[in-house]
Amino acid sequence: MEKKSLLKKITGSREASLVIVLAVLLVIVTILNPAFMTANNILEILKNNSITLILTLGMLCVLLVGGIDISIASTLAFAGMSVGLLIKYGFLSSTFLGFVIAIAIGALCGLIIGVIIGYGKVTPIIATMGGMYIFRALAYLVGNSQWAGADALGSFKNFALEKFLGLNKVIWVVIICYVIFFLLLKWTKFGRNIYAVGSNTEAAEISGINVANVKVAVYVIMGTLSGLCGALATSIYASAQPNMQDGKEMDVIAACVIGGVSMSGGRGSVPGALLGALILAVIGKALPLVGIDAIAQNTVKGVLIVAVIILNVITQRTLDRKNLERREM
Repeated sequence: MEKKSLLKKITGSREASLVIVLAVLLVIVTILNPAFMTANNILEILKNNSITLILTLGMLCVLLVGGIDISIASTLAFAGMSVGLLIKYGFLSSTFLGFVIAIAIGALCGLIIGVIIGYGKVTPIIATMGGMYIFRALAYLVGNSQWAGADALGSFKNFALEKFLGLNKVIWVVIICYVIFFLLLKWTKFGRNIYAVGSNTEAAEISGINVANVKVAVYVIMGTLSGLCGALATSIYASAQPNMQDGKEMDVIAACVIGGVSMSGGRGSVPGALLGALILAVIGKALPLVGIDAIAQNTVKGVLIVAVIILNVITQRTLDRKNLERREM
């Protein structure tokens, strides 16, 4: 058997390539600013980027079936505002119930979008664009020119400050979500159905998979995670505003693309999505720390993202070529 060189092993695996990219980024930033790689700073990065990390899981599922969802930030704002104002005006005092309500609102928004796409056969970008405007408008309507600040949120904001077994509770939520989705996509029939629908919709239908139901389910998942993140964002930033996390969908999609998730469906993994989100988080935190001007940060961020995506494309082409060679043997 022919032995593979280390370089070939790295370029033959998307995840391995991303690990190398992440490691190189960490080393460079640490050299430029030694304070970056402290335990407290790393945990703070994870906490502050928990919204992107969690939403990336939902977007992974949506992209795997060949869809897209640009309404997630609006759903998040609608759920966060609803819970924030319920607490502010004394209708809600339980933190747990607040999370349940936010998740339920998000799931309902996802269900509406999913039905429109799955059964109404509406193009995902059109359906979710409509949802983006509708749910953001609902966030403003619910607010009625009001917002909830730290004083109004009472004990709800404490969730993001509390620790369990030495780790912030927000980080535990992220860990639990990743474990669940890794198991879901790797070892369940539903996970296999998601990949099947994205790889070849017609073949999936012929094999007996209810494609419409799978599509509805992934949008409900996306909405559920958006609702969860609405509650988390309200607690983390001790604020509920109708414009909260505006534009977050772009970061989430970028994290998935960096992580090697195909925009056309059928290809992507939870480890890849995690690495993509972490690379984006490190870039976002590192740029101001190394003294890059605020005006130039988006430009540098964009260049770095494109560079990582190019590496992903090269890696994927290498994988495709190797798979083709094996079939021809």
